[in-house]
Amino acid sequence: MTKSTNNHVIHIEGARHHNLKDLTLDIPRDQLVVVCGPSGSGKSTLAFDIVYAEGQRRYVESLSAYARQFLPQMDKPDVDKVEGLSPAISLEQQTATRNPRSTVGTVTEVYDFLRVFFARLGKFYCPECGKPIEAQTTDAIVETILAKDPGTKFMILAPLVEHQKGTHKDLFAKLRKEGFVRVRIGGTMYTLDDTPELEKNKKHTIELVVDRLVIKDGIKKRLADSVELALELGEERMIVSVVGGENPGDTFMSTLSTCPSCKISMPRLTPQLFSFNSPQGACQTCNGIGSVEYFEPDLISPNKGLSLNDGGVIPWKSAYRQEQFAPQLKKLGKEYGFTLDTPLGEYSEKAWNALFHGCSKTHWQGIVPILEYGQQQSGVWDHWTARFQQSRPCPSCHGARLRPEALAVRVADKNMFEFVSMSIQRALDWLNDLEFTGQETLISEPLLKELTHKLGFMVNVGLEYLSLGRNMGTLSGGESQRIRLASQLGSGLVGVTYVLDEPSIGLHPRDNERLINTLRSLQSRGNTVLVVEHDEPTILEADHVIEIGPSSGWLGGEIVFQGPVKKLLKSDTLTGKYLRGDMFIAPPETRRKATDHITLRKVETNNLKDLDVDIPLGLMTCVTGVSGSGKSSLVMDSLYKHMQLYNGNKANNPGKIGGIDGLDKVEKVISIDQTPIGRTPRSNPATYTKIFDEIRKIFSGSKEARTRGYQPGRFSFNVKGGRCEACKGDGQIRVEMHFLPDVYVTCETCKGKRYNAQTLEVEYKGKNIADVLDMTVRQAREFFANHPPLMRKLDVLAQVGLEYIQLGQPATTLSGGEAQRIKISRELGKRNLPGALYILDEPTTGLHMHEVGKLIRVLHALVEKGATVIVIEHNTDVINASDHVIDLGPGGGEHGGRIVASGTPEEIIANPDSATGQFLK
Repeated sequence: MTKSTNNHVIHIEGARHHNLKDLTLDIPRDQLVVVCGPSGSGKSTLAFDIVYAEGQRRYVESLSAYARQFLPQMDKPDVDKVEGLSPAISLEQQTATRNPRSTVGTVTEVYDFLRVFFARLGKFYCPECGKPIEAQTTDAIVETILAKDPGTKFMILAPLVEHQKGTHKDLFAKLRKEGFVRVRIGGTMYTLDDTPELEKNKKHTIELVVDRLVIKDGIKKRLADSVELALELGEERMIVSVVGGENPGDTFMSTLSTCPSCKISMPRLTPQLFSFNSPQGACQTCNGIGSVEYFEPDLISPNKGLSLNDGGVIPWKSAYRQEQFAPQLKKLGKEYGFTLDTPLGEYSEKAWNALFHGCSKTHWQGIVPILEYGQQQSGVWDHWTARFQQSRPCPSCHGARLRPEALAVRVADKNMFEFVSMSIQRALDWLNDLEFTGQETLISEPLLKELTHKLGFMVNVGLEYLSLGRNMGTLSGGESQRIRLASQLGSGLVGVTYVLDEPSIGLHPRDNERLINTLRSLQSRGNTVLVVEHDEPTILEADHVIEIGPSSGWLGGEIVFQGPVKKLLKSDTLTGKYLRGDMFIAPPETRRKATDHITLRKVETNNLKDLDVDIPLGLMTCVTGVSGSGKSSLVMDSLYKHMQLYNGNKANNPGKIGGIDGLDKVEKVISIDQTPIGRTPRSNPATYTKIFDEIRKIFSGSKEARTRGYQPGRFSFNVKGGRCEACKGDGQIRVEMHFLPDVYVTCETCKGKRYNAQTLEVEYKGKNIADVLDMTVRQAREFFANHPPLMRKLDVLAQVGLEYIQLGQPATTLSGGEAQRIKISRELGKRNLPGALYILDEPTTGLHMHEVGKLIRVLHALVEKGATVIVIEHNTDVINASDHVIDLGPGGGEHGGRIVASGTPEEIIANPDSATGQFLK
């Protein structure tokens, strides 16, 4: 392509970054451009590493040298020229944050406006009696008193001591000195000259009589002075005590927010009161996290067949000598009818509770209190005992995160927690129905405008079923990306290049149209929207398509098509063939029939509505339904977490179920998700799949290695000996940037090869160990063709479509879909899998239509080996290839949570109520 002089394009020349093969191309600006092609072909390299990273790098370079020294030096992509760049914003599919304090509301910044909304428009309601509490001005108090009937006799009192021990002699002496005459002690009136001697250890209430008055003309000034003095002495609180007449008694008044009946004082209404991240607002029990950790007896003693003497209590195996407690335990056993040799499963319920929670009669503390005490004493112990703990909603705030005073504030009928617990759609409807009067109308206008705007954008991107209080850690990659997309819609920027990574992930086909409309609204404002996507409807909606291929890894990196969709549909590329229907994924000819089930009873997790669900064993089951219908609640929170508990493993906040049958038929449950296979560059496909163990054996068996006496450990970059000691086998050195992310630079000693010179001298068939780590799976299969055990593992990686990845590719550079397929390959490498249950959440993420076919074959291969596979998926090809489908709905959030249809894909298609069935047709 010749050099472009067009101002309406981003012109890229000579792009050789990663696997790109010297590409030169023009990307049209101000259009919706889709980059497609097989996974690993170079789509993300073009979109993120060149267009986005170069835009960012140039921005950093435009800053002063002083400012640049505080920012990491961004790597310059390997490209000759990039012209026509505008500021770039990247919306990647980051795996959801692990910070327990991050919620949908805080990430979208809606919560900041909500805090001001409740602080400025909320009213306190007493937590005890539920009556409204309002602070009054001094003038308002005076007017309230003057409104009493003429002739009413009353006293103005200042509360000085409330339920406090002591004789209070100094206080009485001080009051006499200041010229006061009367006090009321415990409801009885005394002059200050004849106050009784108070008992030192009893609690007393003392109120000072500031003035005695009668309602009549001309008392306003004296009354105002007395009220001011009473409020000053009573620290903004006072009592009006009517004497005689029809309504004698006390009225509590205050310029603070204090309940007149219950005397409960409220703090000043500020936005900080509603922040669970500040001491003013956070619940004091859970510190604003909403959940607390507790010791779970079933994790402390998972094997009920063991006795105390057999090691039935796991923490005592390694941390405590059981002999220390033997005398007390024998005493406890006599009381409850067990010995130290009785299996824990035979204990009565009372004996079990006494063992774990203590018994005052025998002076036994209990296993849980002993562990809690040890945890308080030692940080190391604390870390070790975390494995025996579960988390559950905080007993004080019940998951609301806020202190009682914050929850006592309401706008109309809702407090902050009730508002953030509603679905976004319902919250939006509720805000639109609010009506304010007078001064509140002016205050509410800008706040309501901002809140309805932000919530409206979230509805536009298909997230109306989420709630603002939802923890970000529970969202899918697609959901968290669409949340950031919604906040960009609100920013109203123009002239920006937005780079998105598969925004359709987690969206049911029914909701795709709204996402496309959102991308269109960004583009129509005058922005370039560059989307890396495999989704057919999104590709078909694009103004311009760039297909990179023809295959993955080093077989990709070329532009196989560029132009409008009409031309793509006539092209001979892989995507063109699938869009035209020349190539397609055929459904299996027969469906397997189940002989056994796991049954979940009365499931009420999140939005699920008292479901009874049969999950067939030995089949591939697909759980589907519109976004927010309850798929993850059913499969992950209810089934997976309760299976983990059954197997004695930790599972935080398991779902609410009535019971579960058939778990004895499952030997192990494995969740294969898209989290990285490792958190550091040391982890790679070769180490994770154990391929590297075989390779090191081959190298240690070479003639040179045997001569030098090198064992397999010599060829590991994780241990001393063969590795480069300058970088400790990392191949790069971390440079700490203090308050900025760390920067990694290539090690100068080994030039990134990870090994020392002596180790690299050992070769096998002309290649050293570093050369082998640089090989792709395809190259390694040719190179190690004579090693059957190694070939078996390499063949499985090829089977899942990962021929193109390098054996030593750092785990941190793998996409979510690649990480998931590496995990599947490790399981496929096992010979037989009866009793194994695999759960996969959206495994088609990052896969081209062609690779989805490979994935389906791989999942069926797991089932052929005797395993059960449960897939949460929206992809119609995967649903069509399943033996059994459970379709949830009919809507999302509170409109979902029911089973709409269940059976084979054919039965789902025949069900008119199923939204999924309509798309399967």
